[in-house]
Amino acid sequence: MEYLTAEEKRELEARLEAHFRKRTELIERIAEARTKGDLRENADYHAAREDHAMNDSLIRELEERLRHAKVTDESVVPEGMVFVGATVRLREVETGDEEMYKLVGEARVDFSLEYIEVSPNSPMGQSLMKARIGEKIRVDLPRGAKHYEIIEIL
Repeated sequence: MEYLTAEEKRELEARLEAHFRKRTELIERIAEARTKGDLRENADYHAAREDHAMNDSLIRELEERLRHAKVTDESVVPEGMVFVGATVRLREVETGDEEMYKLVGEARVDFSLEYIEVSPNSPMGQSLMKARIGEKIRVDLPRGAKHYEIIEIL
């Protein structure tokens, strides 16, 4: 099961809809390429079929994710508990450095954000899930364990 915020679910649904629209275009592209002659040596035809297969694969993947996704309801989560959608300020116990993390269903690569996005399946996400303000968590990383204190939930 994958946890998503309502906004992330809407984004996935929009991506799915875009892939369905693209599917129609790819079918037309295949039909057009078929008219160009011998299919065994028709590069346009083979490229269109490959694009169509890749697009269908993405559609199946998105449908599967949406089918098994659990949309979080922030009103049900106890106050002061970290759950999907929460942004938290952490202090590394050893160095005292502070960083902000947001627990999201699907982490994006966006370096302009003031926080680092982590998914519940990542080591940091697993440690943060259901933790509370003031708790110390251990995050098992490839280079060794790190310890953080949860300072606040924003």
